[in-house]
Amino acid sequence: MSGYREPSDDEIRDILRGCEVWAVVGLGGDPSRPAYGVAGFLKSQGKRIVPVHPSAATVHGEPGYASLADVPFRIDTVDVFRRSDAAGAVADEALARDDVRAVWFQLGVVDHGAAARVQAAGRAMVMDRCPAIEWPRLMG
Repeated sequence: MSGYREPSDDEIRDILRGCEVWAVVGLGGDPSRPAYGVAGFLKSQGKRIVPVHPSAATVHGEPGYASLADVPFRIDTVDVFRRSDAAGAVADEALARDDVRAVWFQLGVVDHGAAARVQAAGRAMVMDRCPAIEWPRLMG
C-alpha cells in the first residue's frame, strides 16, 4: 500500500548500536514531556543528543537548535516527537541532509507516506516505536 516496510530487529539494533548523534525533534526543556526522558535515556547510553525545538533550549546540557537545518555538525538519527500530521515535514527535512542515516518516529507517530519516502531514499526508518523500549528489548 504505502511502500513502507517494517524494519527487522537487526536493522533496529544496527541503528541503536551504530548511530551516535541523535537529533531529538520536539525536545524542549520540560522534564514532564516524553522527549525529555527518552533523550536522557539515550544520553545515558552514551549517545550525543541534539535538542531540536523552536525554543532552541539547552536540554541535558546540550545546546538546542531551532531546526534540523541549523545543526552545524553530523546527525546520525532524527528522532521525531511531533504529531503524525507534522512528522512528514520533519522526515523531509531529515532527507535534505546528506548525513542522516536513520529517521525514527516515536510511539504514536505514524505517517506511512513519509516512512516510505525515507526508505526509498536509502535511509533506515523506524515508526511508532521508542528507542528507550527497543534498547532493553534488543540490546540486553
